[in-house]
Amino acid sequence: MGRREEILQALESSHAVMMEQLNEIDKQRKIYPLWTIREIIAHLSGWDDASIGFVNALIKGETPPTPAPRGPEVYNEETVSTREGLSYDRIVREYIETRARLVALMRQIPEEMVTKKSILPWGEEGSLEDIVQVFGSHELEHAHDVKRIIEESN
Repeated sequence: MGRREEILQALESSHAVMMEQLNEIDKQRKIYPLWTIREIIAHLSGWDDASIGFVNALIKGETPPTPAPRGPEVYNEETVSTREGLSYDRIVREYIETRARLVALMRQIPEEMVTKKSILPWGEEGSLEDIVQVFGSHELEHAHDVKRIIEESN
């Protein structure tokens, strides 16, 4: 198995772990002081959007955009606030759709481009492999926090 398939599996796995939590958690329950599951899913979709921009640029041979030049915290606030008026169901649908689009694009990337260095969405240098390592573990961290809240409620 190539590195591309490994990171695709990691990305699909972290998404599946989060999806398992969505049917169990109270949609209004605070997971973090300012975020419910709705905001967490909006936040994850925002990073999938940033990753899609990165992969699209790689495919086209262009310099990737940097949608988070002021840092991840500012980008998190922006991506959550832009989805503020959307229903919970719409946010979940978007989360599913953006991840499917990201996975489909990643399947188009030649193996050698997985580790090719470029500019990351937050402005540092790195590769697609780096993005998946950061976001996959980040998504799992959120999923585990949600699971802990569910277990504490039971």
